[in-house]
Amino acid sequence: MQTATPVGRKAPRPRADALRNRERIVTAAREMLTEFGPDVPLDDIARRAGVGNATVYRNFPDRDALVREVVCSVLDRTVLAGQDALAETGDAFAALERFVHASADERISALCPMVSSTFDQHHPDLEAARERVERIIEEVMDRAKAAGRLRSDVGVGDIMIVVAQLSRPPAGTGLLKSDRFVHRHLQLFLDGLRAPAPSVLPGTAVTMEDLRQA
Repeated sequence: MQTATPVGRKAPRPRADALRNRERIVTAAREMLTEFGPDVPLDDIARRAGVGNATVYRNFPDRDALVREVVCSVLDRTVLAGQDALAETGDAFAALERFVHASADERISALCPMVSSTFDQHHPDLEAARERVERIIEEVMDRAKAAGRLRSDVGVGDIMIVVAQLSRPPAGTGLLKSDRFVHRHLQLFLDGLRAPAPSVLPGTAVTMEDLRQA
Protein backbone atom coordinates (compact mmCIF):
# COMPACT_ATOMS: atom_id res chain seq x y z
CA MET A 1 0.00 0.00 0.00
CA GLN A 2 1.37 3.39 -1.03
CA THR A 3 1.73 6.15 1.53
CA ALA A 4 0.09 9.44 0.53
CA THR A 5 2.28 12.50 0.36
CA PRO A 6 1.46 14.79 3.33
CA VAL A 7 -0.49 17.94 2.49
CA GLY A 8 1.86 20.86 1.85
CA ARG A 9 4.84 18.66 1.01
CA LYS A 10 6.08 18.07 -2.50
CA ALA A 11 6.27 14.55 -3.88
CA PRO A 12 9.89 13.33 -4.03
CA ARG A 13 11.65 13.98 -7.32
CA PRO A 14 12.51 10.90 -9.39
CA ARG A 15 16.09 9.71 -8.98
CA ALA A 16 18.53 10.53 -11.76
CA ASP A 17 18.92 6.86 -12.68
CA ALA A 18 15.15 6.46 -12.87
CA LEU A 19 14.93 9.43 -15.25
CA ARG A 20 17.72 7.98 -17.38
CA ASN A 21 15.93 4.63 -17.56
CA ARG A 22 12.71 6.32 -18.65
CA GLU A 23 14.58 8.27 -21.33
CA ARG A 24 16.26 5.09 -22.57
CA ILE A 25 12.89 3.33 -22.78
CA VAL A 26 11.32 6.19 -24.77
CA THR A 27 14.31 6.37 -27.12
CA ALA A 28 14.28 2.61 -27.73
CA ALA A 29 10.52 2.64 -28.23
CA ARG A 30 10.75 5.50 -30.74
CA GLU A 31 13.36 3.61 -32.76
CA MET A 32 11.50 0.29 -32.73
CA LEU A 33 8.00 1.70 -33.26
CA THR A 34 9.10 3.60 -36.35
CA GLU A 35 11.05 0.63 -37.67
CA PHE A 36 8.61 -2.20 -36.92
CA GLY A 37 5.24 -0.59 -36.20
CA PRO A 38 2.94 -0.34 -33.15
CA ASP A 39 2.89 -4.08 -32.39
CA VAL A 40 6.58 -4.43 -31.55
CA PRO A 41 6.84 -6.53 -28.35
CA LEU A 42 7.50 -4.54 -25.19
CA ASP A 43 10.06 -7.19 -24.21
CA ASP A 44 12.08 -6.23 -27.31
CA ILE A 45 11.86 -2.55 -26.39
CA ALA A 46 13.09 -3.32 -22.87
CA ARG A 47 15.97 -5.35 -24.30
CA ARG A 48 17.07 -2.52 -26.62
CA ALA A 49 16.77 0.00 -23.79
CA GLY A 50 18.95 -2.19 -21.59
CA VAL A 51 16.38 -2.42 -18.79
CA GLY A 52 14.20 -5.14 -17.34
CA ASN A 53 10.55 -5.67 -18.22
CA ALA A 54 9.54 -4.54 -14.75
CA THR A 55 11.21 -1.17 -15.33
CA VAL A 56 9.18 -0.65 -18.50
CA TYR A 57 5.89 -1.42 -16.74
CA ARG A 58 6.85 0.67 -13.74
CA ASN A 59 7.16 3.68 -16.03
CA PHE A 60 4.37 2.82 -18.49
CA PRO A 61 1.44 0.70 -17.26
CA ASP A 62 0.44 -0.37 -20.76
CA ARG A 63 1.37 -0.11 -24.43
CA ASP A 64 -0.91 2.89 -25.02
CA ALA A 65 0.88 4.91 -22.35
CA LEU A 66 4.27 4.17 -23.90
CA VAL A 67 3.19 4.91 -27.47
CA ARG A 68 1.56 8.15 -26.35
CA GLU A 69 4.75 9.20 -24.55
CA VAL A 70 6.79 8.48 -27.69
CA VAL A 71 4.48 10.52 -29.91
CA CYS A 72 4.42 13.42 -27.45
CA SER A 73 8.21 13.36 -27.13
CA VAL A 74 8.62 13.47 -30.92
CA LEU A 75 6.17 16.36 -31.19
CA ASP A 76 8.07 18.23 -28.47
CA ARG A 77 11.38 17.61 -30.24
CA THR A 78 9.77 19.08 -33.36
CA VAL A 79 8.80 22.17 -31.36
CA LEU A 80 12.42 22.56 -30.25
CA ALA A 81 13.49 22.38 -33.90
CA GLY A 82 11.02 25.17 -34.65
CA GLN A 83 12.34 27.28 -31.79
CA ASP A 84 15.89 26.80 -33.07
CA ALA A 85 14.73 27.89 -36.53
CA LEU A 86 13.06 31.00 -35.11
CA ALA A 87 16.27 31.86 -33.25
CA GLU A 88 18.01 32.32 -36.60
CA THR A 89 18.36 35.98 -37.50
CA GLY A 90 19.10 35.48 -41.19
CA ASP A 91 16.98 34.23 -44.06
CA ALA A 92 13.40 33.54 -42.88
CA PHE A 93 12.84 30.96 -45.62
CA ALA A 94 16.04 29.16 -44.67
CA ALA A 95 14.60 28.89 -41.16
CA LEU A 96 11.47 27.26 -42.60
CA GLU A 97 13.61 24.85 -44.59
CA ARG A 98 15.62 23.94 -41.52
CA PHE A 99 12.45 23.29 -39.56
CA VAL A 100 10.83 21.10 -42.22
CA HIS A 101 13.93 18.95 -42.68
CA ALA A 102 14.34 18.59 -38.91
CA SER A 103 10.69 17.55 -38.62
CA ALA A 104 11.29 14.83 -41.21
CA ASP A 105 14.26 13.54 -39.22
CA GLU A 106 11.93 13.00 -36.26
CA ARG A 107 10.07 10.41 -38.39
CA ILE A 108 6.72 12.01 -37.64
CA SER A 109 4.88 10.32 -40.48
CA ALA A 110 5.85 6.85 -39.25
CA LEU A 111 4.21 7.65 -35.92
CA CYS A 112 1.15 9.54 -37.19
CA PRO A 113 -0.89 6.38 -37.95
CA MET A 114 -0.42 5.25 -34.34
CA VAL A 115 -2.17 8.38 -33.09
CA SER A 116 -5.47 7.30 -34.63
CA SER A 117 -5.15 3.53 -34.37
CA THR A 118 -3.66 2.68 -30.99
CA PHE A 119 -5.01 5.05 -28.35
CA ASP A 120 -7.21 8.00 -27.47
CA GLN A 121 -6.29 10.82 -29.85
CA HIS A 122 -7.97 13.30 -27.52
CA HIS A 123 -5.79 12.56 -24.51
CA PRO A 124 -4.89 15.96 -22.96
CA ASP A 125 -1.13 15.35 -23.16
CA LEU A 126 -1.38 14.56 -26.86
CA GLU A 127 -3.67 17.48 -27.64
CA ALA A 128 -1.35 19.88 -25.80
CA ALA A 129 1.68 18.58 -27.72
CA ARG A 130 -0.13 18.94 -31.04
CA GLU A 131 -1.14 22.51 -30.20
CA ARG A 132 2.48 23.38 -29.44
CA VAL A 133 3.54 22.01 -32.84
CA GLU A 134 0.80 23.92 -34.65
CA ARG A 135 1.78 27.18 -32.96
CA ILE A 136 5.46 26.84 -33.80
CA ILE A 137 4.75 26.00 -37.45
CA GLU A 138 2.52 29.07 -37.69
CA GLU A 139 5.27 31.24 -36.20
CA VAL A 140 7.91 29.95 -38.62
CA MET A 141 5.58 30.32 -41.61
CA ASP A 142 4.33 33.78 -40.58
CA ARG A 143 7.90 35.03 -40.34
CA ALA A 144 8.74 33.73 -43.81
CA LYS A 145 5.55 35.27 -45.24
CA ALA A 146 6.23 38.61 -43.55
CA ALA A 147 9.67 38.61 -45.17
CA GLY A 148 8.07 38.02 -48.56
CA ARG A 149 9.89 34.70 -48.97
CA LEU A 150 6.97 32.27 -48.55
CA ARG A 151 4.00 32.23 -50.92
CA SER A 152 0.86 33.51 -49.24
CA ASP A 153 -1.56 30.82 -50.41
CA VAL A 154 -0.28 27.96 -48.21
CA GLY A 155 -1.30 27.07 -44.67
CA VAL A 156 -0.05 25.03 -41.76
CA GLY A 157 -2.03 22.05 -42.98
CA ASP A 158 -0.21 22.10 -46.32
CA ILE A 159 3.12 21.76 -44.53
CA MET A 160 1.85 19.00 -42.24
CA ILE A 161 0.42 16.96 -45.12
CA VAL A 162 3.60 17.07 -47.18
CA VAL A 163 5.95 16.34 -44.28
CA ALA A 164 3.75 13.34 -43.38
CA GLN A 165 3.42 12.04 -46.93
CA LEU A 166 6.89 12.71 -48.29
CA SER A 167 9.15 12.36 -45.29
CA ARG A 168 8.68 8.73 -44.26
CA PRO A 169 6.64 5.69 -45.25
CA PRO A 170 4.47 4.02 -42.59
CA ALA A 171 6.39 2.17 -39.91
CA GLY A 172 7.64 -1.26 -40.89
CA THR A 173 7.54 -0.66 -44.67
CA GLY A 174 11.12 -0.12 -45.70
CA LEU A 175 11.45 2.97 -43.54
CA LEU A 176 15.21 2.99 -43.29
CA LYS A 177 15.76 2.22 -46.98
CA SER A 178 13.82 5.32 -48.04
CA ASP A 179 15.94 7.72 -45.98
CA ARG A 180 18.18 8.68 -48.90
CA PHE A 181 15.19 10.07 -50.84
CA VAL A 182 13.58 12.04 -48.02
CA HIS A 183 15.45 15.34 -47.97
CA ARG A 184 15.76 15.43 -51.77
CA HIS A 185 11.98 15.26 -52.19
CA LEU A 186 11.31 17.65 -49.34
CA GLN A 187 13.60 20.22 -50.93
CA LEU A 188 11.69 19.91 -54.21
CA PHE A 189 8.53 20.70 -52.26
CA LEU A 190 10.14 23.58 -50.38
CA ASP A 191 11.35 25.16 -53.61
CA GLY A 192 7.71 25.25 -54.72
CA LEU A 193 6.80 27.29 -51.62
CA ARG A 194 9.08 30.21 -52.45
CA ALA A 195 7.65 33.61 -53.24
CA PRO A 196 6.95 35.01 -55.72
CA ALA A 197 4.81 32.02 -56.67
CA PRO A 198 5.08 30.92 -60.32
CA SER A 199 1.47 29.67 -60.37
CA VAL A 200 -1.88 29.85 -58.61
CA LEU A 201 -2.73 26.87 -56.42
CA PRO A 202 -6.18 25.30 -56.83
CA GLY A 203 -8.44 25.52 -53.79
CA THR A 204 -7.55 27.31 -50.58
CA ALA A 205 -4.76 27.03 -48.02
CA VAL A 206 -5.17 23.92 -45.86
CA THR A 207 -5.64 24.59 -42.15
CA MET A 208 -5.24 22.20 -39.23
CA GLU A 209 -9.03 22.32 -38.79
CA ASP A 210 -9.36 21.04 -42.37
CA LEU A 211 -7.11 18.10 -41.47
CA ARG A 212 -9.08 17.32 -38.32
CA GLN A 213 -12.33 17.21 -40.30
CA ALA A 214 -10.90 15.15 -43.15
